[in-house]
Amino acid sequence: MENQRLLLYMALGFISLLLFQAWQADYGPQPVPRQTTAEVAGATEEGAADIPTASTRVGQTVSGVTANDTSATATAADAGVRITVDTDVVNAIIDSRGGNIVSLTLDNYPVSIDDPNTPFELMSDSPDNFLIAQSGLQAGDGSTSPTHKSVYQSAATEYVLGADQTELTIPLVWEENGVRVTKTFTFLRDSYEIKVDYLIENTGTQTWAASQYYQLQRKAVTSDETSQFIRTYTGAVVSTAEETYRKVDFGDIEDGNLSVRNTGGWIAMIQHYFAGAWVPLETATNTFYTIHLANQNRYIVGMNSDLISVEPGATASLSATAYVGPKVQEWLNAAADKLELTVDYGWLTILAQPLFWLLNKLHSIVGNWGWAIILLTCIIKLIFYPLSQASYKSMARMKKLQPKLVSLKERYGDDRAKMGQATMELYKKEKVNPLGGCLPMLVQIPVFIALYWMLLESVELRQAPWALWIKDLAIKDPLYILPVIMGVTMFIQQRLNPAPVDPIQAKVFMVLPLIFTVFFAFFPAGLVLYWIVNNTLSIAQQYYITRHVIGEK
Repeated sequence: MENQRLLLYMALGFISLLLFQAWQADYGPQPVPRQTTAEVAGATEEGAADIPTASTRVGQTVSGVTANDTSATATAADAGVRITVDTDVVNAIIDSRGGNIVSLTLDNYPVSIDDPNTPFELMSDSPDNFLIAQSGLQAGDGSTSPTHKSVYQSAATEYVLGADQTELTIPLVWEENGVRVTKTFTFLRDSYEIKVDYLIENTGTQTWAASQYYQLQRKAVTSDETSQFIRTYTGAVVSTAEETYRKVDFGDIEDGNLSVRNTGGWIAMIQHYFAGAWVPLETATNTFYTIHLANQNRYIVGMNSDLISVEPGATASLSATAYVGPKVQEWLNAAADKLELTVDYGWLTILAQPLFWLLNKLHSIVGNWGWAIILLTCIIKLIFYPLSQASYKSMARMKKLQPKLVSLKERYGDDRAKMGQATMELYKKEKVNPLGGCLPMLVQIPVFIALYWMLLESVELRQAPWALWIKDLAIKDPLYILPVIMGVTMFIQQRLNPAPVDPIQAKVFMVLPLIFTVFFAFFPAGLVLYWIVNNTLSIAQQYYITRHVIGEK
């Protein structure tokens, strides 16, 4: 009976968590838009609140470097022109006003399995899907500088990565008051990394000091981006020497602007399956910041460097790298140290990471993520076989005691004290530990939870088919067949367990398979597949052990 109570508490806790998440999203306290005081230069000017403060520190003085001659043959209008970039994996649009990435689609990731010819648009400056990557230079004395709102000149408005090219460069030029800045984007073949370089040439007669900044600006999360039953994190993340992975959600940004000085690290805006990040040089020192644009209901996470001063006749160079693409751990890790943590497994990352490593290895062998999930479940079940065996043996012995427990219930009725005393004496006489079936299962729970989050967060399962009608393991079963099978396996498991003596508890347990079937009907098919295989293996193991133990006496 103790085993049944434990399972009941776990089930009710799980269901309560899902209900609370859904209620919080629909009816919980919503942020109230308010005007914030932006701790940024020019905040009193209209439209300047999204430009970070130029640091008062002077990082270094650069002189004696010969400038390269980069001429621009076309001048963009004040409003800017759209520059299209087409590589083998992305299609991007750079606005010459600011040199910002205002659109980026992922060629290898369709928007849906029903629309395979339309690539997913990760970045966009449309109000409904607003996420853009901005960067610029901010003069230390407040003079004119090429911020993310300044107009650049471009030699062309269309760039295509050729079949024989490994990289594609897009130079943009800004020049005023004796300062010439060439901002160059470099797109690499088969890569979601985008390098941004600044070449500063001081052709004037006075020293020019500026800092570089990079930021991501995103709209608030809307209901169309969330699932009623599956909650994943959408928001800002920063990685520093003190905290390798720190979430800064939109509520935190509204409460106050972040300001953290750090060497190396990175900043990012993440969502389910995809991420946009800015990565500075490992030796570069920056101030990581956030800004809430209350009037537009948008949020900024960014970083800005110390000032560097460029003497007359000298040049200086600055750079950073953007990663804009799917949260594939191998690619994230190559882009920046700890960037793979944006694949958010939560507090059980230490378990989920090796589970994904094993799943990935199995996929490389069988070539199908569905079969890889089945094999992974079998391996986990095999590892925990001794614990499961101990648990099922205890349950089998408890089941043999059911007639005697029912007899005690009839004898003592509602006298809970005598019933409890008689039950404990029976356990002692039969040498049965009522918690023997619980403890081995408790050890396995963290692994099951880690596996749940691993399957939920893995972009590799997005639009990955398994077999027959399952064309996408990352969405719900369109025919609801897997959830029904899962509910049946759960019902069979209950029949193998000792039934509760209390008739009310027995009725509650009879309903649980139906409740879980309804919930799992909206879960990704890959998760439901895992539960089916796990339940089926548990049934086989429990059936064998139950018959063996019962047949011993």
